[in-house]
Amino acid sequence: MSSEPRHLDQESCYRAVKSRDRRFDGVFYTAVRTTGIYCRPSCPARTPAFHNVTFHPSAASAQAAGYRACKRCLPDATPGSPDWDVAATAAGRAMRLIADGVVDREGVEGLAHRVGYTPRHLTRLLTAEFGAGPLALARARRAQTARVLVETTDLGFADVAFAAGFSSIRQFNDTVREVYAATPTELRGGRRGSPTQGTVTMRLAVRTPFAGRALLDFLAFHVVPGVEAAGPGWYARTLDLPHGPGTVRIELGDAPATGQTAFVTAEFRLHDLRDTAAAVERARRLVDADCDPVAVDDQFLGDPVIGPLVRATRGLRVPGQVDGDETAIRTVVGQQVSVTGARTVTGRLVEAHGTPVETDLPGLTHLFPSAATLAEVDPETLPMPRSRGRALTGLAAVLASGEVALDRGADRDDVRAALVALPGIGPWTADYVAMRALGHPDVFLPTDIGVRNAIAGLGHDPAAVIADDGRWRPWRSYALMHLWNTLMPALPTARPTARPTARPTARPSKEH
Repeated sequence: MSSEPRHLDQESCYRAVKSRDRRFDGVFYTAVRTTGIYCRPSCPARTPAFHNVTFHPSAASAQAAGYRACKRCLPDATPGSPDWDVAATAAGRAMRLIADGVVDREGVEGLAHRVGYTPRHLTRLLTAEFGAGPLALARARRAQTARVLVETTDLGFADVAFAAGFSSIRQFNDTVREVYAATPTELRGGRRGSPTQGTVTMRLAVRTPFAGRALLDFLAFHVVPGVEAAGPGWYARTLDLPHGPGTVRIELGDAPATGQTAFVTAEFRLHDLRDTAAAVERARRLVDADCDPVAVDDQFLGDPVIGPLVRATRGLRVPGQVDGDETAIRTVVGQQVSVTGARTVTGRLVEAHGTPVETDLPGLTHLFPSAATLAEVDPETLPMPRSRGRALTGLAAVLASGEVALDRGADRDDVRAALVALPGIGPWTADYVAMRALGHPDVFLPTDIGVRNAIAGLGHDPAAVIADDGRWRPWRSYALMHLWNTLMPALPTARPTARPTARPTARPSKEH
């Protein structure tokens, strides 16, 4: 068996295992030589002796070393590492793309091209960082998806195999037996599978605390007609996936700081079950599933501005996205207008240029217009000022051509520089896109009117607070969300809490 990658400090990892610290679930895995299994750090089983364990930064690394997944703690059913977004290294960006199914669809060559490396160099990089190459990491992700589908749905095993990304039933059976030391039938526990016509219900693991209702407030306030819908306790939207359209309906509620992983229920209706992994990963991005809320909240508790907000709303998330191009286009539409105005204009764009789809969910009628479609639109015909229309079609053109990629595989600084270089795209827009589309945890928008209103509404001097925003690193995006959260209007989906009287807005000062 191979040794663990050098960058994991063995003594620190062992202390986390001894204390069963759930914050490290998904950050590393514990392999036990005497049993041949690997566990999450918080596994309730008796702590093994230090000399009997090795530590691995990924489930794939442990599997490659010959270990099987623990049936008690289910180590693969954990959120991903928050370090992937904090450091945003090439390895972390590659892991995001692997989770989206890029290796299954485009191979290692396609993955390497997106990250900007040769396949050989990317393989060396991933092996050094995660203890396994891209093929092994993709295989571990397929195994995890397959196990969840086997245990939580009534899909037949053939459907499970292809939904999880396996190329054959035999490959599916062999992998499940090797990783979980059980056959698919044994995992299912005797239940018989049946076709479900493309409907898959999954539980998305999130660390607690989880402020699901505040996240729902934000998503509901920004709903675009035709593409999104929201109601008490739920949010739904259409999905433009690699093999066809789909929808997702997510139930969002609060989960207190129990020290345990919580689960967000998501129901997917997919045209093609091969899109299961991509749809799940995009829903996970949307709810910021890999956030470490304890680390974030601890950063702010002593702060005179953000501390009281954190105590009122523990586990606040930064809403992500299901499509980076859509996020960027919606951000340009929303420049210098109210949220309500942006929703109206974007709804007209969807009706005029979106792709109609049939769904079982009321209010979901279209896919959001693709960048390629909008790039061909005459900006003079768009329902917005001419300068913004030209900015939108110019942005759509570079997105459609691939000059700018918002799939979380590109380097953030390179993306920001490319966006700011476009006519009509200023720093506010580029940074907001980085926060929402690229999962950047450390974005702050000092020119934002809403930020200044929120700080003033809390009784502080906006200029003085903004000048010292560096004290919130590396979680400034979460500080931003706490400030905006004070300005959210009372919505039918929202919980009754006291709100400042400042006018709600999340729009910037004038862009140049």
